[in-house]
Amino acid sequence: MTREPFVQKGASATLSLAYDGPPQDFRFLLLPKATMLAVAAAIEPLRIANQLTKQTLYTWHMMTEDGTPVTCSNGLRITPDQALAPLPQDAFGFVCAGVEPEKTCSPAVLAWLRREHRHGRSLGGICTGAFALARAGLLDGRRFTLHWENQPGFVEAFPALTPSANIYEVDGRITTCGGGNTAIDMMLALIEKQHGPNLAIMVADMCIHMRSGGKSPQRSAHSVAIGSRNKSLLKAIELMESELEDPFTNDDLCSRLNISRRQLERLFKRYLGQGPMAFYMDLRISRAFIYLNETNMTVAEIAAATGFANTSHLSRQFKARYGTSPHSFRRAWS
Repeated sequence: MTREPFVQKGASATLSLAYDGPPQDFRFLLLPKATMLAVAAAIEPLRIANQLTKQTLYTWHMMTEDGTPVTCSNGLRITPDQALAPLPQDAFGFVCAGVEPEKTCSPAVLAWLRREHRHGRSLGGICTGAFALARAGLLDGRRFTLHWENQPGFVEAFPALTPSANIYEVDGRITTCGGGNTAIDMMLALIEKQHGPNLAIMVADMCIHMRSGGKSPQRSAHSVAIGSRNKSLLKAIELMESELEDPFTNDDLCSRLNISRRQLERLFKRYLGQGPMAFYMDLRISRAFIYLNETNMTVAEIAAATGFANTSHLSRQFKARYGTSPHSFRRAWS
């Protein structure tokens, strides 16, 4: 594929940088249904760093398993530069995934990841790329992350692994981010490490991006989301999210929070417009949806994992929420 030069003409913003070493190469392996926003967010900081310094600090190439175009989650197709191939010695290799990460990673991709890791290459995952890294056995004992929406399904598939809630993680030769705009923060951290804070600051400004530290959470705090800083309400939601398989009762929650049932009901009605058990049910049904969409768990396994007595109970609640049964939902996407 013929591509534009890695150093493009920019506007007035420039930065003088004393560097005469080789460029850092990045190879992005796109899996089917990869999230385009996350891919672009990873590449654009590299392009802008080159533009600002008028140097080829970074190069980047796109790969697919067989070298043919891949369709992203938004339906747009990307034509890669190459098929899977050994990484250059000092290159970074990132797996870019998105929707249905358990179904889009092939044995050839896993073999490639394991081989590159054995050869000492730096690897990473963008959005749901951690699924591929985990299946390849590369995340044992590592700090890592992936998109927050996919974390429950990931934990069910890999119960021995615990993803971080942070926007990105760097642990030795493994670098991961939660997708979306978090890829910008991840790349800015790499740029700062290689070429200093001034360049990273200018790249962030060119992206019109307010940087977040690596320890920043992917999701807004509950206090922001529900418009309340009431400690009892926030703690109640935290307790509910921590125990979906064997749900708490109203009395359980009141006992742990040391408040009356009337107080609990009033808090939920005031800030969330529904009672605590209705909110709890929504959490459980939403988690069932994620498991159906992101894992190979059976409906019976999902029912047990989300606190339903049987599949019939889950099916009734699921259909009331989404207008279809769990089995019909899964068949529609198969």
